[in-house]
Amino acid sequence: MATNTGRLVLMRSAATPRWFSTATATADKEASLYWKLSALKGIDGDVAETLDKWVTEGKSVKRFDIMSCVNQLRRFKKYNHAAQIYEWMEKSSNYSLNNTDRALCIDLLAKTEGIAQAENYFNSLQESAKTNKTYGALLKCYCKENMLDKAEELFKKLKEMNLVSSALSYNNMISLYLRVGQPEKVPSLVHEMEEQDIPADLYTYNIAMNSYASVKDVNAVEQVLEKMKKKGVECNWFTYGNLANIYVNAGLIQKANYCLQNIEKNKNLHDPEAFHMLIDLYARTSNLEGVNRAWESLKLALPKLNNKSYLIMLLALSKLGDVAGLEKCFKEWESGCTTYDVRLSNVMLESYLNREMIEEANLLSESIAKRGSELKLKTLDLFMRLSLKKHQIDSAMKYLDMGASQADPIKNKWFPTEETITMFLEYFEAVKDVDNAEKFCETTRKIGRLDSKIYDSLLRTYIAAGKEEPLMSQRMNDDGIEISPETEKLLQKVCPK
Repeated sequence: MATNTGRLVLMRSAATPRWFSTATATADKEASLYWKLSALKGIDGDVAETLDKWVTEGKSVKRFDIMSCVNQLRRFKKYNHAAQIYEWMEKSSNYSLNNTDRALCIDLLAKTEGIAQAENYFNSLQESAKTNKTYGALLKCYCKENMLDKAEELFKKLKEMNLVSSALSYNNMISLYLRVGQPEKVPSLVHEMEEQDIPADLYTYNIAMNSYASVKDVNAVEQVLEKMKKKGVECNWFTYGNLANIYVNAGLIQKANYCLQNIEKNKNLHDPEAFHMLIDLYARTSNLEGVNRAWESLKLALPKLNNKSYLIMLLALSKLGDVAGLEKCFKEWESGCTTYDVRLSNVMLESYLNREMIEEANLLSESIAKRGSELKLKTLDLFMRLSLKKHQIDSAMKYLDMGASQADPIKNKWFPTEETITMFLEYFEAVKDVDNAEKFCETTRKIGRLDSKIYDSLLRTYIAAGKEEPLMSQRMNDDGIEISPETEKLLQKVCPK
């Protein structure tokens, strides 16, 4: 979906679970079992061997403890290891899986081995084990993978079997319709829930708001809020934030600010995500006063701030052009950070570059290098721009090669940015640098960025330098470059027949 109205719904505000107190010997054993499992490398770490050894050493593995390990491994996306625990339990005579366990197995199989294996597992279950939990888990998998036909077919079957008694399956279907660009199907689902007396939860209300927002029906969005109030459903910070996000996207800035001020009135606000959302949305409404107010409230609520909080604040100040506030916040973070995060330096570096503050950008780049921080692609892109502004082509090419060595042609299609590519091309043409222009073409070919724009510039560079390349036409053909009439004219000068 083109709009970002669903962005806030994807945030999670649940508190982090408390795990493995060290107050007692039992808790120590629980903790060491989890850490032994979490320390297994790769996806093929031998979970069964670790658990067998634990039992052989005479240590008990209570069901509660092992489920805690499963949940913690899932939390850190170690899905293969979590799935292997269930395999071990199924082979053991000391444990039996319930329907909640089987539902989790379906979810884990879909994540680790694909939907087909999840379906095979579900089909292998006895009829008595095919309950609302296991059916619901399979439906969730279909929805997550945007398998619309299968999801609709299974959802229909669940309703016919009277296995839809909560909002969960409806929420999955509503989320699916939003992802596949069919928000017009959401109102009928919400109406159906009301007819069946299935209580909506906060998630239902929020995604319903987003579905109406995606078709630009702000009145329907506000009606959802009124419905919540009539039913006595508490409108928490998350809901008001979601509504504010919708208003911002609709250009209703005054209404957005009203929602954000309602959140600020909550004196018991301690969730950092709430403050992050306030800072971000106030920045998008160009409300610097609101950004600073939310920042001060965050520091009062959580005196020890992490890198994420500083990053969000720096991005907000940069967006609003508050140079003094940006530099003050950056220095505050830099002087007290325990873990250096180059992303924060990126924000400051980009601000310097955008303001043509080359000396300051150079000093900061040297500071980053001295810290020995791993240079991310974003940082390397900024360094290339800095070098090009200073006409240091060797330095710019060095950073390009560094980035190309780590850029994934599929995941990092943006590297280098279009702005940086244009700066390179303009430099090559201006100084008639054919050699580096050729090196640039070769590097961009390796990372899947070589296109007609780069080739056209290469041709103009050859022409400016008064050089010819007889094989240029063949090279372009080999690279799958479409030759336009304008390109053909350039080619005639570079490789005359």
